[in-house]
Amino acid sequence: MAVKGLVASIIRFLTKQLEEGDITEDSRESLEVAIQCLESAYNVQASDAPANFDLLSCCETAMEGCTVLPNREATAEEKGEAEKLKNQGNALMKEDKIHEAIALYTKAIELDGRNAVYYGNRAAAYSKIGNQRRAIKDCETALTVDPTYSKAYGRLGLAYSSLDKHKEAKECYQKALEMEPDSEGYKNNLQLAEEKLAQQGVSNMGLGANNPGFPMDLSSMLSNPALMSMARQMLSNPGMQNMLGDLMSGNIEQGGRMEVLIEAGQQLAQQMQTANPELIESLRRQMGGGPNDPDPRQQN
Repeated sequence: MAVKGLVASIIRFLTKQLEEGDITEDSRESLEVAIQCLESAYNVQASDAPANFDLLSCCETAMEGCTVLPNREATAEEKGEAEKLKNQGNALMKEDKIHEAIALYTKAIELDGRNAVYYGNRAAAYSKIGNQRRAIKDCETALTVDPTYSKAYGRLGLAYSSLDKHKEAKECYQKALEMEPDSEGYKNNLQLAEEKLAQQGVSNMGLGANNPGFPMDLSSMLSNPALMSMARQMLSNPGMQNMLGDLMSGNIEQGGRMEVLIEAGQQLAQQMQTANPELIESLRRQMGGGPNDPDPRQQN
């Protein structure tokens, strides 16, 4: 039954091509013969095809999940034309004409499908418009072509981060750093992915679920030696001790307590910024900063 249903779907598709397709007379005749042969061999008609089964859509979906590279090397002329198209696409990216850039990268891939850069650039464009699924697919194809292409790992990490798949993002940034160990962008994004993973761990324990406005990883902060040392040093300051003592004693009226708290917080933040600016920057990122493409418009 399944085989007949498939054959009937093929007949329905071919019949539709006869009615709507832009084909030559010779091709039309060949299709008519093919339809007749299938109908005779399997004793089915187009009307026997399942009503809710679209053969073309199913094929397109299946092909999206496959990496199909051309089985031949592009000619020198094709490579030259593909490179021109890529450069034009890069120019469009700088003008934020993302869809137009995607169309040119696609044409470049059609001419030279064994160039990893074209897939990587199109992945960056897809990420720019929020189509992370297509970005991931293009990055994976780029890495099939060239497993040492670090930008593909970096952009794959960005796509996974956008989907809150921080474990996968972390692994991608680690691989990108193996190839470009001096890249500050990959280092920062790796740190962000690790921080997001830590936040997810706290949330999974129930600490973040009831307090969405405070996304920081408390366990990580309290186990940070630099932060705890800084806190102890500041709390030993006589001025800070007097301020907190007045606050705890109840000598300050209700209306003034908020002012004291604000002042104490401002002093604490100012001293921390002066003493350890790198730690403060890390905390800022932990409180909601997102990863960035080291060069979001810089294509290959």
